[in-house]
Amino acid sequence: MNIQGKVALITGASRGIGKAIALELAQQGVKRLILVARDHHKLAQVAQEIEEIGTETIIIALDLTQSVNVNIAIAQLWRNYGPVHILVNCAGVAYQNSFLQSKLPQVQEELSVNLLGMYNLTSLIARRMVSQREGTIVNVSSLMGKVAAPTMATYSATKFAILGFTQALRRELAEHNIRVVALLPTLTDTDMVRDLKLFRGVTPMTPQQVAQALMIGLQKNTSEILVGWQSHLAVWSQNFAPWLLEVVLKLAAPRKQPQISLIKSLTAKIQQFSNWLFSKNKVAFVSDRK
Repeated sequence: MNIQGKVALITGASRGIGKAIALELAQQGVKRLILVARDHHKLAQVAQEIEEIGTETIIIALDLTQSVNVNIAIAQLWRNYGPVHILVNCAGVAYQNSFLQSKLPQVQEELSVNLLGMYNLTSLIARRMVSQREGTIVNVSSLMGKVAAPTMATYSATKFAILGFTQALRRELAEHNIRVVALLPTLTDTDMVRDLKLFRGVTPMTPQQVAQALMIGLQKNTSEILVGWQSHLAVWSQNFAPWLLEVVLKLAAPRKQPQISLIKSLTAKIQQFSNWLFSKNKVAFVSDRK
């Protein structure tokens, strides 16, 4: 995909992955970047960095959960600046709690920002992309959109939903020459993640690494871009050794309780798996000898 001369709109562009993607797009030669987030001051700082690269920027301080304001802003944007060729839905929030201790206002915020706000904005822009017969939509999901994590039930649910939404849109919009891509980063070192209790054994990636992986995926026409070896390993385990993934998730979860019983469980399961492999190989060996 050639992004030079294109116009891109990025939500959640004031920090983290959204900011990194905006900077990477600027370095790759986009014509104009439209930066969307709630914090006008932070957006202005990002815009200044991008303009130093030589890319034109427009900042829109907007709460994506306010659908009327979003409708007005997109209509004005199209009228004043013309079409958008690339939409990156990166805005999101996350709260970490055990499900039994979750608070309804936080659940509602995660659903409103991560899902409903993204859905409304995508609808407004996709309709316009259909009329221009061109467009790329990138929905930022997460590894938690493939593998749900303890203490992150609502966040995981929204990321699973984003992945399903992306898959459905990909098939619906293909006939209109609109490409729909899912970006699935693993744990990333952002402001949002620093407020969470980290999962043991998981090394965070940088936002820049995620942004670079997106560029590579777009060039290769990849429909689901998994970022980081941990993501690939987790998805492989889910497909071929789900019992192992379950144990690893329990061991990695940020809990205070002793992990001795879980370690014993993991050891026993690995032993069972080894015995199974040995028995299979033994049968094959005997068959070959015959």
